[in-house]
Amino acid sequence: MDRRILKTRKAILEAFVELLGEKNFEKISINEIAERANVNRGTVYLHYTDKYDLLEQCIDTYLKQLNEKCLPEGNGLLLDSRDTLLLTIQYLERNADIYLLLLTSKGTSTFRSRLMAVMIRGIEEQLEIYGVDPGVNREIMVQFLASAAIGLLEWWIVRSMPYPAEEMVEQLIMLLERHLT
Repeated sequence: MDRRILKTRKAILEAFVELLGEKNFEKISINEIAERANVNRGTVYLHYTDKYDLLEQCIDTYLKQLNEKCLPEGNGLLLDSRDTLLLTIQYLERNADIYLLLLTSKGTSTFRSRLMAVMIRGIEEQLEIYGVDPGVNREIMVQFLASAAIGLLEWWIVRSMPYPAEEMVEQLIMLLERHLT
């Protein structure tokens, strides 16, 4: 892709993220995004259908970055090892500002929902490997574990990461293993 296009898209995305930090998603206008990015309104529409498309592409960008940085060699399992989980939490720690904003942005829960879907897939894959205790409803267990893991990560980021990444990994694995075995 042409470097000018990449530069323009980056400016628009950064402007959008800045505005998300300042106000409710519903109150953000294309004009504000364009002004902040120092581009014409038409340029924003050249790259994005509307602000909802921009939000989706923003979320895609940051989920893709999280996936690429934390799941080496295209490994699709989010919770397959301590190393992978540690990479994930350390990456979130280094990039806490953006993920805090996306998790808590005013007026949209889309990022959290998409992150939850990724976590659910990872847990379902783990349950394929380890199975589920008889008498335990698989669907309920998946929802419980995914909600707990995402809630814990969100709590950790929102509270300015009160515990080191290594401790979070140990605690999270201990809690997850307790429910997976």
